[in-house]
Amino acid sequence: MAFRLGVGGGNTSSGMGVAEHSINTFLELQRKKVHRYVVFKIDEKKKEVVVEKTGGRAESYDDFTASLPENDCRYAVYDFDFVTSENCQKSKIFFIAWSSSAARIRSKMLYATSKDRFRRELQGIHYEIQATDPTEMDLEVIRDRAN
Repeated sequence: MAFRLGVGGGNTSSGMGVAEHSINTFLELQRKKVHRYVVFKIDEKKKEVVVEKTGGRAESYDDFTASLPENDCRYAVYDFDFVTSENCQKSKIFFIAWSSSAARIRSKMLYATSKDRFRRELQGIHYEIQATDPTEMDLEVIRDRAN
């Protein structure tokens, strides 16, 4: 079963759907801490957002960024663990809209128009980052936003 992302809120049969597996995989990251990150892509044939890749808890931020394509767009969620200045262990979930500057215009448009509806399906995101270049989402940017 897929959740339809209607355009303009009226016609729910148009727009990108969200595969139920995508929501469940996000919940595994959020609640069960099964994944460090999840990369999503739009399956144009199915007209829905699907899981492309998951990263285990032991994977690093570099592993995550390496999993994003150099010349296409993706959505991703990353569970960032850190220690506060008060020495408390914390975790923040980031939603990253990756739109490589080298991606096709059609791909950029498709991801841009579907992002808000998909993002709303993922309850519990702490921060959102839009990046067109790896420097816009490097680890320092993530650290600064989390603190």
